[in-house]
Amino acid sequence: MILIIPPIFVLLGLLDVWVPREMMVKYLGEESGIKGMLIAILFGSAAAGPLYAAFPVALVFVKRGARFSNILLFIGAWSITKIPMLLFELSSLGAEFTLTRLAVSIFGISIIAFVVNRLMSKAEITALYDKASALE
Repeated sequence: MILIIPPIFVLLGLLDVWVPREMMVKYLGEESGIKGMLIAILFGSAAAGPLYAAFPVALVFVKRGARFSNILLFIGAWSITKIPMLLFELSSLGAEFTLTRLAVSIFGISIIAFVVNRLMSKAEITALYDKASALE
């Protein structure tokens, strides 16, 4: 963990400084639609490191106004659709298996994000965003 956590926090600091809130809201916020979903999945898939490193990144997304379902998609994609893992599967198990697993995984995390977003009340989501803002 000592080798993983410091670079994650450095990248988070850079993300916090380099990416304006307005840009984050535009591309991952409430009005982002399918584009925001695809960006969240792409960010999660391109990430490197263990799943526990995704949570500080997700916190920055919350603080910057990303839609809750996009944050869930990001965490789900980080956990099961990493590009290096896909390349390993492609070389070891073949294209048909890899693409089938990727499609099922993306469909699955999309359904989970949709269901969790619907099950949580607006008050619960607002409270989560308020707690994240209080951490500054």
